[in-house]
Amino acid sequence: MVEAVSSSTRNRGSSRSSSANTGHNDYGRKKCEALAGNSNLNGEDELQMAIGSDKNATKQSCKVAVIGAGAAGLVAARELQREGHEVVVYEEGEKVGGVWLYNSDVEDDPLGLDPNRCSVHSSMYASLRTNLPRELMGYLDYPFLPREGRDVRRFPRHEEVASYLQDFAEEFNLLLLVKFCTKVEYVGIYRGDGNTEADIVNDSSFKQQLLREGCEDLREDSANLETRWVVRTRERRQAVEKERDVLNFATGCEDQVTDVIFDAVVICNGHYSQPRVAWIPGLEKWPGKQMHSHNYRIAEPFRDKVVVVIGNGPSGIDISLELISVAKEVHFCAKKWDLSKDLFWPLHEGKLQCHLLVVELVTEDGTVHFQDGISCHVDVILHCTGYLYSFPFLDTHGIVTVENSAVGPLFEHVFPPLLAPSLSFVGLPFKVVPFPLFELQSKWIACILSKSSSLPSTKDMMADVQSFEVRLAEEGIPKHYTHNLDSCQFEYDNWLAAQCGSEPIESWRIKMYKVAQKIRKLYPDSYRDIWDDYDLLDEAQSYLLKLKTEKHWK
Repeated sequence: MVEAVSSSTRNRGSSRSSSANTGHNDYGRKKCEALAGNSNLNGEDELQMAIGSDKNATKQSCKVAVIGAGAAGLVAARELQREGHEVVVYEEGEKVGGVWLYNSDVEDDPLGLDPNRCSVHSSMYASLRTNLPRELMGYLDYPFLPREGRDVRRFPRHEEVASYLQDFAEEFNLLLLVKFCTKVEYVGIYRGDGNTEADIVNDSSFKQQLLREGCEDLREDSANLETRWVVRTRERRQAVEKERDVLNFATGCEDQVTDVIFDAVVICNGHYSQPRVAWIPGLEKWPGKQMHSHNYRIAEPFRDKVVVVIGNGPSGIDISLELISVAKEVHFCAKKWDLSKDLFWPLHEGKLQCHLLVVELVTEDGTVHFQDGISCHVDVILHCTGYLYSFPFLDTHGIVTVENSAVGPLFEHVFPPLLAPSLSFVGLPFKVVPFPLFELQSKWIACILSKSSSLPSTKDMMADVQSFEVRLAEEGIPKHYTHNLDSCQFEYDNWLAAQCGSEPIESWRIKMYKVAQKIRKLYPDSYRDIWDDYDLLDEAQSYLLKLKTEKHWK
């Protein structure tokens, strides 16, 4: 079944000034310097970097599909609706919250590599607490304040974050926009009139056509291209009937497959569900058990085991500390240290051993050989090695690709130049304060689609992307760090804010983040319960309580 939906206005043309071009290119240069740790970007620069906003243009309303109802999808839906767009959110699960919804189930493939496995979206382990204080975690205009009867700690458990997202969805009536129990199976380019599936673009020459148009700069503004999208979904009929917001499970009902045509698609499916594992020589014959942290839930199954944990990110550190209480030995293995080894590891001497190099090889007798010369018999190798970007439903005929954990080409981590603004991504950057970044990306997308703001030409966006990639290569920054904004996230946030006329990030947020990062590195096993930023905490709480009162939030 095909449902054709058109926006009220199809004319997407607008103009931008040459001075705006200069501002953007300057930011592109400074953004790369920030990645290399040499940013000189200041607040005045950020406010002067808006790209060609045409405030006098008549706003247009688009029919927009949002894929995913997690933290990114929810705020995208709100910002799109605020800007006057018609929004449909597709969510495979039964509730909002995305990765923050804990699921005790694990996948039948512990490593998460089998494409035919019974997949589980959430990577939450039972004991997980946030690694950022709640004052930073919340959306910019909807404070994540403690609520009576819930987890009131500064670094709460995952259930509290899930409850906050539910509160957010209810506050802004977003649940009415969400199609639950609905899996997106296909998103493809559509160039028809909405009457036949034959109009779905399935010719690889389409990419070449766009490249020619972009290179020849036939489109002075990227919004001239009449690109629409077909979204094919599968709705689990046995779980969609609702009564008083409680799911009723019927039997004998077939799934419903539907194709709907949209003016734009915003992809918010997250990037914490497709595991990435370390390659180690000899693993194919090693007799022990392997698993990825995606399928870790509790420590008890590791009682009296010798466990190797690979990766020193937040999950690797948390899980290593948790395993100490039950495992015989825990060998923590990482290529580099991002915490105070001298202060931390002596506290756990005997149970926890650190290897400041990767595993060299494993052998058939169950032995693991580390590059520091130590060898031991190991029962379990636990890969806490991060995740891959995955969009199995998306078909752009090679225009958007994922290579070495980098999605591209993307203008400012959001828009593919050849398909902008009808296709966009929210939430790709990592090592950031996520919710505010999601919010600002979403505001920008909503403004671009409504023509409240405009993008550079396709040619200029492609040039910007290429310049950024060249600069990363010159600085020796690996491709898989393309979306790592650790050193320039607030400059990026403020640039986004400038595009849509929002205020820059408050200074207390930046200061609090730096303090939180410092304490986490010094005291990785206790930073959630000790802190010394009381002045910043007072400032933040005063600001957030005032905001809550002004906005009349519950």
